[in-house]
Amino acid sequence: MYAHVGDRLVVESPSTGVVRRDGEIVGLHHDDGTPPYDVRWADTGDVTLVFPGPDAHVDHPGDSQDQVPGEGRTNRPARRAPAPATGAGDIGRRLLAARRRKGLGLEEVAGRAGMAPQYVAYLETHTADPGFGSLMRLADALGTTYAELKGGGADRPPGQGEALATPRLTDLDEEECRVLLSTHGVGRLAFTSEDGPLVFPVNYEVTEGELVFRTAPGSAAAAAADHEVAFEVDRVDDAMSQGWSVLAVGRCRAVTDPETARRLDEAAHTAPWAGGARTSWLAVSTERLTGRRITSAAGS
Repeated sequence: MYAHVGDRLVVESPSTGVVRRDGEIVGLHHDDGTPPYDVRWADTGDVTLVFPGPDAHVDHPGDSQDQVPGEGRTNRPARRAPAPATGAGDIGRRLLAARRRKGLGLEEVAGRAGMAPQYVAYLETHTADPGFGSLMRLADALGTTYAELKGGGADRPPGQGEALATPRLTDLDEEECRVLLSTHGVGRLAFTSEDGPLVFPVNYEVTEGELVFRTAPGSAAAAAADHEVAFEVDRVDDAMSQGWSVLAVGRCRAVTDPETARRLDEAAHTAPWAGGARTSWLAVSTERLTGRRITSAAGS
């Protein structure tokens, strides 16, 4: 085994080939690049002296197979090319989807997480099992949660974690609320119908200061037109026992202009998850916007 500073040491499960741990080689103890190595582990940031075993190998990002041995590195062997991608695993697909939803580049996410861009790219394109610390840093960089990146808890209601020992509940100003609403997502539409209170989760967009969503003509949600409604969006981080919620209150109206409806169709980030012919657009003009956030008061 040979390595250079900046290479990546990968330790895999001997039975499945899944990455169990990896880190950047930051120090050599022999001029010929043989072990042991000083490795900064991606999951903890700690640097330790490592004598790689048979379950470990070295990746040399960015090198080509036709590099001339020793060129630019006296008495050192040529680096081999990076191993071809073995196919993204579930975590890699969730990372890529979360990054694209946020519109973030690879370098930006890596910078936020304090990781090498090559490492984040590797996670997105290979079957890997990064440690808890790595996933927590990536979740924070992507504005998501450890549980979501792991794919757990999809069928459980959020908020089942333990409450913080020292929680702080703060009000959000209008600007913060608008930022959190962002441009699209899933929110809850609430209004009082002739049959009583109703609440529906809907895929929504934000355009020209209004919340807009699609529904089927004649559906129960379509009855919200010409009513005062409440529209709520929230985020719960079970791993950190933190979260926020934003509530918009205003008048709901049907979008009747065909050209406006066409523009909304073209600009929509996603089709309604519920499927079906949901061709009627409704818009909520926000008259009141409030929000609250729960964080930890510890250390402040």
